[in-house]
Amino acid sequence: MSEVAESPVPMPAKRRVAQLVMLALAVLIIMGAYANVGLAMTGEVPVGMLTYGLSLGGLMLAAYLVLAKFAPWADPLILPLVTLVNGLGLVMIYRLSVSDSNLPSAKLASPSSQLLWTFIGIVLFSLTLIFLRDHRVLQRLTYTAGAVGLFLLVSPLIPFLGQEINGARIWIGIPGLGQLQPAEFAKLALVIFFAGYLVAKRDVLALAGRRLLFIDLPRARDLGPVLIIWGVSLGILVMQKDLGSSLLLFGTFIAMLYVATQRVSWVIIGILLFAGGAILAGTIFEHVHQRFVVFLNPEDPELFRAVGGSEQLMQGLFAMGSGGILGTGLGQGHPELIPLAFSDFIFSATGEEIGLTGLMALLMIYALLVERGLRASLAARDPFSKLLAGGLSFILAWQVFIIVGGVTNLIPLTGLVTPFMSQGGSALLANWILIALLVRMSDTARRPPPQAIQNEGLTQVFQR
Repeated sequence: MSEVAESPVPMPAKRRVAQLVMLALAVLIIMGAYANVGLAMTGEVPVGMLTYGLSLGGLMLAAYLVLAKFAPWADPLILPLVTLVNGLGLVMIYRLSVSDSNLPSAKLASPSSQLLWTFIGIVLFSLTLIFLRDHRVLQRLTYTAGAVGLFLLVSPLIPFLGQEINGARIWIGIPGLGQLQPAEFAKLALVIFFAGYLVAKRDVLALAGRRLLFIDLPRARDLGPVLIIWGVSLGILVMQKDLGSSLLLFGTFIAMLYVATQRVSWVIIGILLFAGGAILAGTIFEHVHQRFVVFLNPEDPELFRAVGGSEQLMQGLFAMGSGGILGTGLGQGHPELIPLAFSDFIFSATGEEIGLTGLMALLMIYALLVERGLRASLAARDPFSKLLAGGLSFILAWQVFIIVGGVTNLIPLTGLVTPFMSQGGSALLANWILIALLVRMSDTARRPPPQAIQNEGLTQVFQR
């Protein structure tokens, strides 16, 4: 008879050292970029470089120690990759802030506030790992998470709480903290809800109805959840004027529905529903129509000069074009000419100075992050973990696609920000929590199963 050993298996020391070396290398790359900006713009190494480097290095070392203690089997690549992207965003925001221009992108860029938000994000990352020892408890909170997610989505519409900024009502005011974008946190709650709901209902949703051509369509009675999420996403688009959150919410649900049921028909239905809804909204509502007009005719001089027109899109395209293959070099371009270069258009501003080659490397880092998340999903031992890890990975990939597609005019601009790079607290904090959840699930998936030991006192040996 055997018993299960309760003591955890320690992580191999070599892997832990390799993770620390990769983290140190990421911080050194960031410090090199920081020094490069100073030398290019002022001819001197920035005065606060040592303080900046020690602060960032200390934050990441604290995150590494928490990870080594509370999630020792977690994927060793995730934290160094996030550190690299977060640090590059800090460098670009600093680069904009030291520009001698009086344009809004130079005046509003604030590396110190972004470093503070990074500190808070790492605190939330650590607290999530410390208190969430087993992510599977989230499955018990499926409908609670759904209710919280919906409340966060509609909270900007509540009078005296929501605030409209730049034409979109997606903010709430918090005394002492400023504005917060609750949709960034709602996406986490809704992914937990989707995972729990689909685990419970996937057998019903996978049942086939009629076959049309080569596709097995679902039964009409099972379309309810898709229609509800479709209605909510259209409500966000129309009432809050937030195309980004609308697209992110509906796309994530359809992707998770496909993962749960393996039915292509759900994807086709989802694409047709969202495209039909967007066209209908564009016909009826002026602000939606305006987005499509700017998308289709960005080079129109009248649209370029109009308020809320195509100026920032065209300036971003000009910046990436002037950067070329290798870029102008950090600190040697003019990204401050792009409105909101520190926020919505930080990807374009970065592209001007590191070029197409640098942007491809940046996208590879995001792709590696998503791949590590999907790897955790594949290695998970229960359906809820598979769907949750897959959903969180997809939402990160989908967000990068939407922002890159928007600034390159592949799709209409949405107002989403580049994960970990854009200035602002809401997205940064939510994404650090997202990373903590992925780290926790990768730790559970990679941890060896408890070893069985022989209880000699109860073992019976038979001999012929």
